[in-house]
Amino acid sequence: MKLDIVAFGAHPDDVELGCGGTILKEISLGKTVGIIDLTRGELGTRGSALIRDQEAAAAAKILGVSVRENLNMRDGFFVNDEAHQLEIIKMIRKYRPDIVLCNAIDDRHIDHAKGSSLVSDACFLSGLMKIETQLDGQLQAAWRPKLVYHYMQWKNIEPDFVVDITGFSETKIKAIVAYGSQFYDPNSNEPESPITSKNFLESLNYRSRDLGRLAGVEYAEGFTVERYLAVNSLGDLM
Repeated sequence: MKLDIVAFGAHPDDVELGCGGTILKEISLGKTVGIIDLTRGELGTRGSALIRDQEAAAAAKILGVSVRENLNMRDGFFVNDEAHQLEIIKMIRKYRPDIVLCNAIDDRHIDHAKGSSLVSDACFLSGLMKIETQLDGQLQAAWRPKLVYHYMQWKNIEPDFVVDITGFSETKIKAIVAYGSQFYDPNSNEPESPITSKNFLESLNYRSRDLGRLAGVEYAEGFTVERYLAVNSLGDLM
């Protein structure tokens, strides 16, 4: 199956938080999108890996993605090495996306920066024909995505561009709160963490509104790039 876009996240819920609105918009425009989670988020303060599996499936249904896979890497301890790169390469060659979305290049959680560099490096290596991979006993052809973009996470980094997600913000929040074990719940007896506060949940809305304000739209999501953006003409800019 070829997908137009594949979004990678170090943990289940990274993609929803960082680029859920963009995914919803791209699907509405006819693009096919998949999500690949690197870990099951088993080190999360609340919940369990099994609960996160169920929540991820529910969120994927809300977003309407074509596929969601989990590579079952070790939460907190995966590294950017050959073995992990090859697992990402297999997914890139399996789905042959034109665009890859991945974690922030610098963030509070160490897995986010690690996931960012791991996926970015694998995107390049996936285009090298002399790196051989097999999936289900079949030799895979080389494939390199045309574009790699990094979504924003905990830190308010300066984006290189924003995507207008006006009309999709409400559904994005529904996909996020599908992770009921992870975010604000006044009735929970589990330990608190930086993402379980009411302020964090509310910040998701005011960040996208602020990015939208700065771009002249209602809601937006920000991304950073690895190379210069190019447009055919000045009229392509909003």
